[in-house]
Amino acid sequence: MMTATEEPIARLTHWIRQRPNSIEFWELVVTDERLLCCFVGESYRSMLLRADMGERDRALVADSSPAELESLDEQNFSVPLEAVEGIRLVTGTRFRRAKLEIDWDDADAPSDGMTLVATSGAESQADVVAGLEDEPSLEDVDLEIERRGWF
Repeated sequence: MMTATEEPIARLTHWIRQRPNSIEFWELVVTDERLLCCFVGESYRSMLLRADMGERDRALVADSSPAELESLDEQNFSVPLEAVEGIRLVTGTRFRRAKLEIDWDDADAPSDGMTLVATSGAESQADVVAGLEDEPSLEDVDLEIERRGWF
């Protein structure tokens, strides 16, 4: 449940969830009260039906207030920050895309977590996830950044 003073903290953008017959496009918005999971389109694996449906709705998410986001699509949902247990980002490399895993314990959410993969055009969001460590509203959330690659 959001309040009138809800403020956005971070936006995790250009993520996909792979399904058996399609690819779903998702945007995540973290506020000081909840995590908003915003469905922004779907592309089917069939070459005849393949299209990036996410860009127009990504712009809509960027221009909307937190109060408006949940009503933009029937698949959108939110999870209170108290229910979020962990956020884990595995950074990408030249040959492997970044992966974002979020776990929560909320009976009202459609699942108990979400695993997303960065789109090919996504920039590294390690700095966004690292910035969440300084947020008091996320002090009980296990935040982890795993860096792939050779150092």
